[in-house]
Amino acid sequence: MANAIFGRKVGMTQVFSAGGEARGVTVVEAGPCVVVQIKTQERDGYDAIQLGFGQRKRVNDALKGHMKQLGQFRYLREVRVDDPNEYTVGQTLGVEQFEEGEIVDVVGRSKGKGFAGGVKRYHFAGGPKTHGQSDRHRAPGSIGSGTTPGRVRKGLHMAGHMGDDRVTVKNLRVFDTDTARNVLLIEGAIPGATNGLLRIRKTGKVSNEPKLERAAPPVVEDEVAPAAAEEVADEVEATEEAVAEAEEAPEAVADEAPVADAEPEVAAEEAPDAETEAEPAEETEEKPE
Repeated sequence: MANAIFGRKVGMTQVFSAGGEARGVTVVEAGPCVVVQIKTQERDGYDAIQLGFGQRKRVNDALKGHMKQLGQFRYLREVRVDDPNEYTVGQTLGVEQFEEGEIVDVVGRSKGKGFAGGVKRYHFAGGPKTHGQSDRHRAPGSIGSGTTPGRVRKGLHMAGHMGDDRVTVKNLRVFDTDTARNVLLIEGAIPGATNGLLRIRKTGKVSNEPKLERAAPPVVEDEVAPAAAEEVADEVEATEEAVAEAEEAPEAVADEAPVADAEPEVAAEEAPDAETEAEPAEETEEKPE
């Protein structure tokens, strides 16, 4: 695959690592990049692919023909590849090329500061603050080097245009990836302003730090169904047992009712005998009188 992809700087935020440490990361919208043109050694003298990234409203006819109705891309940039035959025009490259913990280099253009003096541009110390030097606080000082060579050397640090330069920040760690939204979280600061074009380049290195501990995935409905079914089955069984007990209760009462009624009858049957036995006893007591 291609060793680089283009993206847009969204901004910075703060996230927490697996150990609970706060990390400053830059959010990058990386891709999707579309392969617009394939260049080969036989035809162009080198192997590369041309990627289109971003959108714009108006495109002239020449670019429309070149883009082959794949889209109206804002940027067209080339990436060197080892085998251009692995790619086809219209193919899309995205965040899936990067992995968590991978080390990358990010190339961008620094913020333009306009015309700046030596103190701001190169951190000059300025002139003395005493002995009447009231107007030398931010002056550059001497710029010549005497009779020899008798001129100002090229590249001397002086006031001039500051910023808006190509800057490469190396060995940045990919903290996390989000393929659904084409987002990369890269640890550290990245050159350029918000919405600036970035080139994220692979280095072939992998960080030794532990990967981000992700939360457990949500339980799938299929896994919940058996447990819920068991709970429902237990409730249904308990309900059936309660109904069966309620149905058996009246029968038990009905079976016990005749027994309770029979006891008074037996008592009633035995009662006359007791009376009859008691009457002769009274008679025998009256006879002696």
